[in-house]
Amino acid sequence: MQTEVMKWFDLQAPIFAFSHCRDVVAAVCRAGGMAALGTTHMTAEQLELELKWLDEHTDGKPYAVDVMFASKNPEDLEGINRPEDVEHLIPQGHKDWVENLLKEYNVPEFSQEEKQDIFKDYMQGMVRTHAKAKKSLEVVYQHPLAKMIVSALGPPPPDVMEEAHSRGLKVAALVGHPKHVKYHKQAGVDMLVCCGYEAGGHTGDIATFVLTPQVVEAAHPIPVLHAGGVGRGKQIAAALALGAQGVWTGTIWLSTAESEATPLTRKMIIEGQSDDTLRSKCGTGKYARRLKSRWVTAWEEPDAPEPLGMPLQSILINEALERMNKFQPEGLFSYPSGQVIGMIDHESDVRTVMYELLMEFGETMEYLEKLYKGDE
Repeated sequence: MQTEVMKWFDLQAPIFAFSHCRDVVAAVCRAGGMAALGTTHMTAEQLELELKWLDEHTDGKPYAVDVMFASKNPEDLEGINRPEDVEHLIPQGHKDWVENLLKEYNVPEFSQEEKQDIFKDYMQGMVRTHAKAKKSLEVVYQHPLAKMIVSALGPPPPDVMEEAHSRGLKVAALVGHPKHVKYHKQAGVDMLVCCGYEAGGHTGDIATFVLTPQVVEAAHPIPVLHAGGVGRGKQIAAALALGAQGVWTGTIWLSTAESEATPLTRKMIIEGQSDDTLRSKCGTGKYARRLKSRWVTAWEEPDAPEPLGMPLQSILINEALERMNKFQPEGLFSYPSGQVIGMIDHESDVRTVMYELLMEFGETMEYLEKLYKGDE
């Protein structure tokens, strides 16, 4: 069985994956699926190194690249290239509040040398503008195995759509509400990723089981992937029954040996239940689901400052996130993650996860066929 989107890329599995880790991306592609590399923290120079590595480690299989075109990106920030250029737009009260929260958990400060080393390139990636995304795409265009770009927050601008299609690339975009589908259709996207409430990272407030059939109907004839809460093969079968042509997965790869997840992240995912995540604007200024911790809940308290808009919130808090990443303060540390953590109870590897997904998917399809025929 091959759905239309599987035929596009000659895939053996209706499984698409998202990861910030190139090792996960390569392993999923080699195992018969297709994975997208998250690039929001990368400069164009870093992206070139990552894609060159992928070219050499996917066994010639295609991969995708995820970029961020915020639909409501502030036009007055388009000329900004450095975080220091927008420091005056970030209230001192917000900075003090974040620092006090770190002190509450005794998170050490970085030395000046560490700041220069860590943020020389990293913080450049926090200036999330359309201009920065287009610069990244110029890198993507130089890599023939990069067969699809994925827009994380709204349809890409018309000139990006035209350029990508002229080069033979497919363009996918995430959607979290049926009313947004028309904008993607007008933009000319090739595929939609229907991202439900359960999903990790940026997500809306409609559960995927309800959202997917609505998006499929509204998007026709554009194919749709089902995203949010997928961790079992039987859920792939359910997604196809809802009209999707495959699934988009993310959190399940964080517990694999190949992922970038820290030991504490893995521990929180493996030991966590589905209600141990929360949606919050604390990461980027837009709602995203993260592992529940004091870092997330503190932003919901009455005395907390209102999260800033994109990209200012990212610039405000990313030194804090890097300090938490280094020092791993248990109770405060958080990471983007979906409700599927309640279905993950051990560490694995990408190949095994792919095998288990496909085995259960096949068994489920066989069971449904027998059920339909009255053999069960």
